[in-house]
Amino acid sequence: MKRLLLSTLVAATPFFSGCHKASEQNQTERLSVTVRVQTVERKSRAATEDVVGTVRPKLSAAIEAKVSGRIEQMLVVPGQTVKAGERLAQLDAHEIQSRLDQTAAARQQAENDLKRFTSLLEQKILSQAEFDNAQSKFRIAAAAEAEVKTMLGYTDIIAPFAGVITRKLADVGDLAAPGKPLLQMENPGTLRFEADVSEALIGNVKLGDKLAVRIAAVGSEIEGKVAELSPTADPNSRTYLVKLDLAGAMGLRSGQFGRVAVPVGEVSAIRIPAAALIQRGQMEMVFVVANSHAELRLVKAGSRVGDEIELVSGLNSGEQIVTENAADLVDGQPVTIKP
Repeated sequence: MKRLLLSTLVAATPFFSGCHKASEQNQTERLSVTVRVQTVERKSRAATEDVVGTVRPKLSAAIEAKVSGRIEQMLVVPGQTVKAGERLAQLDAHEIQSRLDQTAAARQQAENDLKRFTSLLEQKILSQAEFDNAQSKFRIAAAAEAEVKTMLGYTDIIAPFAGVITRKLADVGDLAAPGKPLLQMENPGTLRFEADVSEALIGNVKLGDKLAVRIAAVGSEIEGKVAELSPTADPNSRTYLVKLDLAGAMGLRSGQFGRVAVPVGEVSAIRIPAAALIQRGQMEMVFVVANSHAELRLVKAGSRVGDEIELVSGLNSGEQIVTENAADLVDGQPVTIKP
């Protein structure tokens, strides 16, 4: 039994000796890697608080009829682009046309009487008072005719500005009347962001301020300029309506949800390039260069500011971190810093 145990130990000795030599060989095979580093420093920025809001058109309108009448033609559909002055709908004009014929006849009669009275006045057969009365009747008849002509023009529903039809609220056969919207349209070329800002933050917002607006569908920050600022708070929500004019951006549309960053003060934090941060599962880490070796350091990331990330903990000002190909390094690997 003793002989068997002794022979087993003798046989295992070369195996463990080989593993130890392999481990030593792996350490010696860690060649120095050339890396680019950056000295981290603490930077200050304006602290902000996000306020939710909605993208809305700067120019929009509910199209209504100025006179009553049945809709004879509906010439547009939602999504259709129209020009300023383009006809959108046509109302039945028979009744107004009949009134126009009556007023035109009355105006013609008054005009004929005025011509006749003018001749009689020149012959001194007619008094000045009678002539003035005939002249007044002509003016009244002409004004009545002009009024009905204007009303007849209202049977053509036209676009007040260039834009796109967003909703159709009536169709052929429906009765149009003043105060009853037929269509809704907006100009998609001029959009703004509207947000209800709390009374605790409204003191930090002024007309003309430029604030960062983030729209999820756009993917990038858009600069918004404060164009309107409500002087009074909504009595129910205790918030102030703020409207910001938006610069044009691809994918920006009315009705989109977004957030505006309202300044609340100033904060200072260590920032690192986003490429230097390594994420493995729930862990966040960077490689710090110390004594010509890469040292793995666990950190806690905070907010992202442009191409940089703020760190809550894990690094001190003045330390050097690897900024390129950090994910390919291992803890303790020798490194050479690029000049």
